[in-house]
Amino acid sequence: MTTITLSAPVEHSGKAYSELTFREATIGDLIMGDAVTGELTKTMAVLASISDVPLPAFKKIKARDLNAIMKATADLLGNEPSTIGD
Repeated sequence: MTTITLSAPVEHSGKAYSELTFREATIGDLIMGDAVTGELTKTMAVLASISDVPLPAFKKIKARDLNAIMKATADLLGNEPSTIGD
């Protein structure tokens, strides 16, 4: 598990999210990605699932936080650590 503090909190359905804790992905999480179209949207759906954050809330996260999220979750998604921004 890994936790990322967002640069700005996001709100959805009366709940604020200022940090996200990600767990290792399961097959079920990967299936969640198949429920949407577009490669970026699929990735975001999986990340939302492994952080137990509703996708509408996850979509509100600032783009500048994406680099930190991708680096921190690469091994949780079964990938090699990202070199984005290196």
